[in-house]
Amino acid sequence: MNPSHDTLARQSLARPLTEAEVALATALERAFAEGIHDFAALADWLQRDGVPAPSGETSPWTLEKLGAELSAINASLDDAYARRDA
Repeated sequence: MNPSHDTLARQSLARPLTEAEVALATALERAFAEGIHDFAALADWLQRDGVPAPSGETSPWTLEKLGAELSAINASLDDAYARRDA
């Protein structure tokens, strides 16, 4: 592993995932297991499966929404990790 991988491996240790984040992660794992790897197809799958967005946003899943949700989760984990020693 390179140093950036080492850092990322500990990224989520600063706070537990929310119930909604775990639900999204579990749903994504199921979709990946079914062979769905394209983000647009993942968004369609999440919509069909009725997976709620961790942000609470109730609009339909789209490629843009999936990207925004994952970015928001990542930013929140980054922030928690940066504040862990504060």
